[in-house]
Amino acid sequence: MSATLRVIFGLDDASKLILPNGIPNSLEDLKGEIVRHFGLSGNFRLQYRDIDFDNEFVNLTETSEIKDEHNTDILSSAESTSKGTSLRSQPWPTNFEIPSFSYEVQIQLEKAKQAFCSSGTLLTTSSKLRSDILDGLASEIIKYKVYPSSTELDNVAQALITKYPFLKEKGSGTGFYGWKISLKYKMANYRTRLRSIGCPELSINAIKEKQGAMSHGPNQVKKPRKAEVNYCPDYPAGETKESLEEERKALIMEVKKKNNQQLIKSKMERTFAYRRQEVVKDMPFIAEFKNRWPALFSESQVNAEFTLITTVPLFSTFMSRLDHYSSQLLRVFKKKGGTARRDIDVIIAEMDMNPSVEVRRTCILKALCVYLNEKPDSLIKEYWATEDIGIDAMTEMERLALGVYIVRHDGADASDPPEDVGVVIEGCTVLRDLREVANGCAVLFGLIYCLNLSYPKELRYTFEFLQKVFMELDGNKLSTKVQVLKNKLHE
Repeated sequence: MSATLRVIFGLDDASKLILPNGIPNSLEDLKGEIVRHFGLSGNFRLQYRDIDFDNEFVNLTETSEIKDEHNTDILSSAESTSKGTSLRSQPWPTNFEIPSFSYEVQIQLEKAKQAFCSSGTLLTTSSKLRSDILDGLASEIIKYKVYPSSTELDNVAQALITKYPFLKEKGSGTGFYGWKISLKYKMANYRTRLRSIGCPELSINAIKEKQGAMSHGPNQVKKPRKAEVNYCPDYPAGETKESLEEERKALIMEVKKKNNQQLIKSKMERTFAYRRQEVVKDMPFIAEFKNRWPALFSESQVNAEFTLITTVPLFSTFMSRLDHYSSQLLRVFKKKGGTARRDIDVIIAEMDMNPSVEVRRTCILKALCVYLNEKPDSLIKEYWATEDIGIDAMTEMERLALGVYIVRHDGADASDPPEDVGVVIEGCTVLRDLREVANGCAVLFGLIYCLNLSYPKELRYTFEFLQKVFMELDGNKLSTKVQVLKNKLHE
């Protein structure tokens, strides 16, 4: 059931927020929806009107405190913080906005605009003016990413000649190809300058850093490959590696205590950059990393970490898109022929025995693997809770590189809930008691980002679909197989 909230930003400043899938289960997901919908940045807290205090605003600690889903005011207040942050708050924009250039550049552009309006004359830029324009564009691009793709450079160059049509190039088919190529080289030079002053997102690819990584070739660049917005950020202002290591040790002690989730959340946010640099630079084994950062391995923290990395809330987006596409996917699945169709029919038959949402989601995810010519057993492993499970299942799980496991009690049928659902990475059970398979797949997807893992080759198309279609992360560049499926969903 949908929910409608009024989000108040200040005096005489409020907006309506419609949540098609209702109020999210967690406060982090609700914050993520507000950030995504209104483009907020920085830290903020939420408050709601409490009837126990004459409808005065009090801090919202759980979304269950929102009783009326169609008549509730939510106050979004900026939180003061003594620690600066270098985190990006927004992904690459749909429409790139050209920044204001220096005063000297703007004067020349204004004169060129007048000439263009009166006689249609295109501007022939001097090398100095062209370089200044490119510097301004590079400074704006870096706010979103240091490694823009070819398509994103197209977007910037096209936005430039759209705003300033007199900068269009006569000899170019698009009118901006030369600008794109110049911008490509300008970004390469800009990255070199940033690397020389110690930008961590770039210094990890310095020659001296690569020489220490014996298992990787010198030409292998560590950079965002799955639409990460905050891939390897710098430490917060005033923090050092030593101070953040002390925070990490304090976190280990806090995890052992009860009823201190807010403190754990605050410390996890504070140590985010330290954790990301460790993941990206050191590439630790999962078991070792879990021992160092036990607080990360919970549903709420996986969701929070994923949101910091991508700016997109994990669970609410994953589940809502899965439910949104389920009918269209079933329609497409039923048109598949051959052996794949028979396998899909067997999977979907479970929905006839148990029409619950949980079973439907599980069947959709399994059938998606089959449709993309991949094996659902590579993603979801099922075990029976017999007396022998301690030997056979545990041995197989220890060999499992990455996947979701389900444990069903002996004699269970499709209508019975699983005894356990969990996630295994590098043979290590990192999370358990996840209730349903779809939730386990969402956690696994989030952990791939949190731990900077690559998609397994045997599931590359399934995870590409989850990332680019479900989560809408870097959805403009699809493989042929995933593009064909996406097209069929909209027929």
